[in-house]
Amino acid sequence: MSLADKEIKSSNIFDLIQKGLEGMSENEKKSSMKKVNGIFEMRIKNGAKEGVWTIDLKKEGKVYKGPAKPKADVTINVADQTFQDLADGKLNGQKAFMSGKLKVKGNIMLATKLDTVLKDAQSKL
Repeated sequence: MSLADKEIKSSNIFDLIQKGLEGMSENEKKSSMKKVNGIFEMRIKNGAKEGVWTIDLKKEGKVYKGPAKPKADVTINVADQTFQDLADGKLNGQKAFMSGKLKVKGNIMLATKLDTVLKDAQSKL
């Protein structure tokens, strides 16, 4: 089942992350989870429309639509295009944060691992 929302263009990235996780062996997934060890709640905004997705790399190693269960370690608020640029490697997460394009609530050090999550998923596609 697709996690994408047609009104939020970058939401197809969550499908790619999920496919990347599914493409990993059990050992690779465990290694990735150990490296990241966190739950990301992503709030992506496109105009008035906001979508919420969760990347769980702490308990289950999966991606799903909706708020984090259990509670997220970090919540990231970002615009649709900014998230797409991050995933495409056109924008660095730290630069996005420093310029106010990316807002973080919770464990800010975990937020720095978002780049790792995106790169690991892409390497498995």
